[in-house]
Amino acid sequence: MNVGYFTNQYPKISHTFIRREIAAVENRGIAVQRWAIRGWDAEVADPLDATEQQRTRYLLRGGVSGLLAAGLFELLRAPRAWFAAMRLTFKMMKRSDRSPLLHLVTFLEGAVLAREMRTSAIDHLHTHFGTNAAEIAMIASRLTDIPYSVTVHGPGEFDAPVALKLNLKVARAAFVVAITDYCASQLYRWIEIADWAKIHVVHCGLSQAFLEQVPTPVPAVPHFVNVGRFDQQKGHLILIEAVARLRAAGTPVHVTLVGDGELRGQVEAAIARLGVTQDVTIAGWANEAEVRAHIVAARAMVMPSFAEGLPIVVMEAFALGRPVLASNVAAMADLVINDETGWIFSPGSVDAIAQAMAACIATPAEVCTQMGERGRALIRERHDASIEARKIYDLMVATKGHSA
Repeated sequence: MNVGYFTNQYPKISHTFIRREIAAVENRGIAVQRWAIRGWDAEVADPLDATEQQRTRYLLRGGVSGLLAAGLFELLRAPRAWFAAMRLTFKMMKRSDRSPLLHLVTFLEGAVLAREMRTSAIDHLHTHFGTNAAEIAMIASRLTDIPYSVTVHGPGEFDAPVALKLNLKVARAAFVVAITDYCASQLYRWIEIADWAKIHVVHCGLSQAFLEQVPTPVPAVPHFVNVGRFDQQKGHLILIEAVARLRAAGTPVHVTLVGDGELRGQVEAAIARLGVTQDVTIAGWANEAEVRAHIVAARAMVMPSFAEGLPIVVMEAFALGRPVLASNVAAMADLVINDETGWIFSPGSVDAIAQAMAACIATPAEVCTQMGERGRALIRERHDASIEARKIYDLMVATKGHSA
């Protein structure tokens, strides 16, 4: 079986789970073609991502002329399929938060992808995220009659399910992967009941390189790590406030922020304003080995997010034997269990974050090590990339030849 993987940008530092999934599928002896809209000129920190960048073909690399040529080619090749795909594009325009012009560009991107899929003779296309990537996959599938599927992560898809036409994308997909039961429940809210059977829960997974790591004891230091892009939903600003509150109470604490993003200026300003420049370190983006080192050096990971799917970095922390402190959003409580694998707290509360961090600091290091070990057992049981990839492969085989 020959399959294709497609998403908006690949590789991307926050999308290591896609790379691991592709690798696990390939380890089953399956040929995988890689496509993305953009990313050919992106700087990548990880050598593994650099290799993936060389193996990926990019829809926008041919520029406007490439888009227009692909659209015309598809019209001349199969007019009926072209007009059917255009009707889907007009459906996507209704009650959309994107302009009609952007949807027309998406149609042309779908035409480019369709030609790539046909040339590569793939049997199935899988895409990650139910946003415009799924729209492009849907258009390409209609132009080629090659079935597609999509993995939905949240929370982005659930912020605008009507504008994104999640119901239409699910209806036309061969199957849809939800990364957690919570994610599946949110899909059930917005799709036809007749399509519920298309939803399958398949977890994001970790590679053997992570799962086979021998965990080290939790260090007896009040040092926490947070990994993630700097944007509003990740809660960095209230985490910094919690650090300031602990310091004011006389509790020594240090947090390393691994990541970067559009809120970096506000994060730096908050650190300076609250007087915690000695207590909060911004490490910037890091490759996989560097992230692993930051986690191992910490007592625990802290994730004060306002919205999430189920972060891969939480799984990585557990795989490395570290407990996790996290806000109780989405499926976070599936892994972060109070006083068992870490501490879970109310989202948006500075007091709750500070109390959880203080409790972790007061807990003996050997008890924190035991928490990390319980978390590691959960990850090995539920989030092995090779096992989860087999589930996706089996779904592809079961739906081979299906095209809505």
